[in-house]
Amino acid sequence: MRVESEAQLAEAVRDAGGALAVRGGGTRPVGRCLGEPLEVGISGITLYEPGALTLVVGAGTPLAEVEAAIAAEGQRLPFEPADWGPVLGAPGTSTVGGVVAANVSGPRRVQAGACRDSLIGTRFVDGRGQIVKNGGRVMKNVTGYDLVKLMAGSWGTLGVMSEVAFKLLPAAPSQATVVIDLPAGAAQVALAAALGSPFDVSGAGWLPGIGAVVRVEGLAESVAYRAEQLRKLMEPFGPVRIEEDGSAAIWASLRDLEPFIGKDGDLWRLSVKPSEASEIVARLGGEVLLDWGGGLIWALLPEGSDARALASPYTGHATCMRGAAGVTFEPEPAPIATLTTALRAQFDPKGILNPGRMG
Repeated sequence: MRVESEAQLAEAVRDAGGALAVRGGGTRPVGRCLGEPLEVGISGITLYEPGALTLVVGAGTPLAEVEAAIAAEGQRLPFEPADWGPVLGAPGTSTVGGVVAANVSGPRRVQAGACRDSLIGTRFVDGRGQIVKNGGRVMKNVTGYDLVKLMAGSWGTLGVMSEVAFKLLPAAPSQATVVIDLPAGAAQVALAAALGSPFDVSGAGWLPGIGAVVRVEGLAESVAYRAEQLRKLMEPFGPVRIEEDGSAAIWASLRDLEPFIGKDGDLWRLSVKPSEASEIVARLGGEVLLDWGGGLIWALLPEGSDARALASPYTGHATCMRGAAGVTFEPEPAPIATLTTALRAQFDPKGILNPGRMG
């Protein structure tokens, strides 16, 4: 079943006789998704005001279409969303609603915040088939209970989004990447030093075959100065170079997990305390990518591996993004699970929206 308007979406949910498996472009098939497929095709840019740095868009709008439209005005989504379709083996089209539902946030999160931090408004249909509006179309109108933040990362279990509104940022005219030749297990200390510097780092990670990478963005003269200062700061950690022409490709590779595309194995995503990253990487084995200064670890492990058991003890949570893990998402502590259950009972009393998705 495909819906192309908010009214159709509300009717479909209201008249549903059982569970619904909500999907946008089908590029994030994470977890068990039970029920009749409900594809959200509500597409198009509803409002775009470059002067106000605000965008309102249908949830089913392709991400690439949105990025092209705002790039033409010299703007960008601050949180640098990834396209997980290729690495997850899901040949669909990434949509804006899917990005919000999974709170997809790329390397720039260390500077600009997560997807939910750029989200200023949303319209969605709850499990009763009621249309709910929260937030606003401009930043000054965001009032009331902050359901906007609640919807980001809910994986479609609280409501089916029909429209989202974002605050935008101007695109940086220049960027450079400082590359440090380090193994993954030794990268976090260097990345922490870079992030703790006054040089406004917009990305800090590690890639196989490249090493630790630190990005700066902005006006060309500022970028050149900060990159050189970071190069000097990183010298005690290992051989250092500054990459300018290939900088954008490095971060696209890290953002979209290109080193793992087409490779067999289970793919895990661990959001952890950055200071624990080195020890966790050593315990995991396998192939890894690091982002967010070591706070995000992507691990490609042999099929059937339990990354939670291998990585323990750790502070954070681990999600099996691709594989046969019994429990995809990290089991919640009892107090949080109680809150989650109560929220779902309020927003989806019949339990029809993506049941099993978060289990």
